[in-house]
Amino acid sequence: MTEKQKKPQKLKARLPRGFVDRSAADIRATDEMIGKIRAVYEHYGFDPVETPLFEYTDALGKFLPDSDRPNEGVFSLTDDDDQWLSLRYDLTAPLARHVAENFNEIQLPFRTYRAGYVFRNEKPGPGRFRQFMQFDADTVGAAGVQADAEMCMMMADTMEALGIARGDYVIRVNNRKVLDGVMEAIGLGGDDKVNARLTVLRAIDKLDKFGPEGVRLLLGEGRKDESGDFTKGAGLNAEQIDKVLFFVGIQNYAESADELAALVSGTARGGEGVQELNTIRSLVVSAGYGADRIKIDPSVVRGLEYYTGPVFEAELQFAVTNEKGEKVVFGSVGGGGRYDGLVSRFMGQPVPATGFSIGVSRLMTALKNLGKLGASDVLAPVVVCVMDRDIEAMGHYQRFVQQLRHAGIRAEMYQGNKKNFGDQLKYADRRGSPLAIIQGGDERAAGVVQIKDLIEGKRLSGEIEDNAAWREARVAQVSVPTAELVEKVREMLAAQAEDRARG
Repeated sequence: MTEKQKKPQKLKARLPRGFVDRSAADIRATDEMIGKIRAVYEHYGFDPVETPLFEYTDALGKFLPDSDRPNEGVFSLTDDDDQWLSLRYDLTAPLARHVAENFNEIQLPFRTYRAGYVFRNEKPGPGRFRQFMQFDADTVGAAGVQADAEMCMMMADTMEALGIARGDYVIRVNNRKVLDGVMEAIGLGGDDKVNARLTVLRAIDKLDKFGPEGVRLLLGEGRKDESGDFTKGAGLNAEQIDKVLFFVGIQNYAESADELAALVSGTARGGEGVQELNTIRSLVVSAGYGADRIKIDPSVVRGLEYYTGPVFEAELQFAVTNEKGEKVVFGSVGGGGRYDGLVSRFMGQPVPATGFSIGVSRLMTALKNLGKLGASDVLAPVVVCVMDRDIEAMGHYQRFVQQLRHAGIRAEMYQGNKKNFGDQLKYADRRGSPLAIIQGGDERAAGVVQIKDLIEGKRLSGEIEDNAAWREARVAQVSVPTAELVEKVREMLAAQAEDRARG
């Protein structure tokens, strides 16, 4: 007896881990935010450019996977000529390739911005996705730190254009060269001390989390947390630790600049970095940006293995409630710095560059917390009901829809299969439609059309008990001549808008 053939399993619909579907509300909120950011960048004289989602893997620079692990950190595949291609990891490496490839055609300094998705082949987690959007602005071909100062000012202006109040954000600025000078001053210079310097950097990066005393432990012998787990420290002596903590603990740069200069006085890079910070500070102050907006902050250690000079970070300073119900400062929503080596990899000659990247999804979350985004809902379309399905009647309904659309009113003709009129109104209700347009054979013969106020009708049906009160209230359905359809729809939508404003 033959085994009964198994019924094929139905394909299961499942979203890949680390990826999300986006709703209409999220898409519109993102578009609204990007539009405001773009307007600031345009006012600064930056122009858009677009690079593809895929790049040759070797163009990704520091993100290049090992030859035997082509998908480590990036999503990769081989082309038909056996060359590795990867989904872009960020928007900066593709820009560097674009500049190098078109170096003779582009105008330097090249001032450009880009918004787009980037991809990380990493383990997803809460708030950590494999696909997310960034919005970058870069200046390529400008060696002076005035370009870095401009980036900081543009980020401050962007925060305010998005409705973030002064005092709720700060652009923090540091310099890779200064930190190199501090490392050299405490005896951690040279290629043989790379691991020790990384341990110190990781400790500094915990300043917000553990405070100065916690960082002191991490710079010394190590730190034991509340669970008893021990983190081995950098092994610095007391004098070295004091110098590092002085550096990252600077709150008022103007008052501490001389002491910092003395600390790194024996190092060429450190002295150069202090001078660059002084120049940035002077430029932003001259342009009217005080320390409440752009602040020299030596505790910024983001991407210091990637950047070659000034580094900056946009930080939101208001508190939000996290998933544990705790009040925490929102923190960083973007950052950047000078990366003079990235374009040079392709060119064999120095090509200075500086830029800034905004994390779009994270910033959107912040703006929603502030009530600065998505407050103005898009009005659902007016629905033209289909009462008769002969060709002549359908032509009338389609003409109504087009008249409304050409007048700038969102509208749709009911496209479902159900002929029941009540089902069509239920559909319009579920869509959140403000009005329904109704015309049967009798109305068409009389040259009129019925307009049903779905918002008012819903309210009246819940609030009014008797028919007399219903008749005295604002009419939820009116009959108008067909020629007056657009004018009456406009009038009723305006009345609804006034109701929403009063509410």
